[in-house]
Amino acid sequence: MPQRTPLYDAHLAAGAKIVDFAGWEMPIHYGSQLEEHHQVRRDAGMFDVSHMLAIDLAGCDAQGYLRRLLANDVAKLTQPGKALYSCMLKEDGGVIDDLIVYFFSPTRYRIVVNAGTATKDVAWMQAQAANANVGLTPRRDLAMIAIQGPRAREKFWLAFPDSRAVSEPLGVFQATEWNDWLIARTGYTGEDGFEISVPATQAIGVWQKLLDAGVKPAGLGARDTLRLEAGMNLYGQDMDETQNPLESGLAWTVDFKDTNRDFIGKSALVARQQQGHLRQLLGLVLIDRGILRAHQKVVTPLGEGETTSGSFAPTLNQSIAFARLPAGVQPGDEVQVAIRDKLLRAKVVKPPFARNGKPLI
Repeated sequence: MPQRTPLYDAHLAAGAKIVDFAGWEMPIHYGSQLEEHHQVRRDAGMFDVSHMLAIDLAGCDAQGYLRRLLANDVAKLTQPGKALYSCMLKEDGGVIDDLIVYFFSPTRYRIVVNAGTATKDVAWMQAQAANANVGLTPRRDLAMIAIQGPRAREKFWLAFPDSRAVSEPLGVFQATEWNDWLIARTGYTGEDGFEISVPATQAIGVWQKLLDAGVKPAGLGARDTLRLEAGMNLYGQDMDETQNPLESGLAWTVDFKDTNRDFIGKSALVARQQQGHLRQLLGLVLIDRGILRAHQKVVTPLGEGETTSGSFAPTLNQSIAFARLPAGVQPGDEVQVAIRDKLLRAKVVKPPFARNGKPLI
């Protein structure tokens, strides 16, 4: 049976169209996905992301445990509240999930994982913690709301003026604990804003105050086109357990600097690097008329590739996609995409396509 977030009734009251997403009944839009997309790019919108799971990690071995668990290195986190994006890998280098980890002290962290992978993530984390002095606490008692857009912080402070003193100084990818909330300057849209975690019992009241401050709700449809334009991967499409981060546009999240650190999947990634001819996740902009979607064949002079995510991009008024392409294909190259038994022309570009309200290509 599908699960519901603490904000489910608020979505119904706002006229949301509800769909099943990773076993959760979630709003896909509240009337116009296009308007919601533009609202976030131009002003401020908010998303219910309570289907994602926060996991608190504590214990004297917490830092060492995470340094082995994740491909990125949490030892870089020294300022309380600082966040890090990373992949969690299998031994063969496949991506179990991508996540954000927040540092509070070397013995206390918070990890936020994707909804569709939450159960397997917790099981994997607990298995890896068998010989470590750490405790993992899944926090389904929390609700999470993302407030995004060029006016997102301004309108958040209008709704919660007392939070401004602690949240205004936050840099990008930094968070602060405020009473029983976590306020993080993070997001999945390519716009500024906050992602907040609050007790589930407060969710409806928080949502209403944001509505009263002029923050409009946006659904998962707009969230997907925004993140695609912003060059951000979606787990299950752009990477999964069959793909490694090096060939998924996520090499920047793999930290090899400390040669003494042996993280899960490291040897497999090193071996893949040594083989060479790494495939690459690049962007496509369709030249001919049509719509790019996932799992379309891409024909290049160096071999075939495949789109992983694709959509119409409202900010660009063009069709765009991510595609996993053969080594050697370069931004600026022209390729062909198989759409409805036709080969249509597309240009290879380096993501992101748009951020901070502006096209980048």
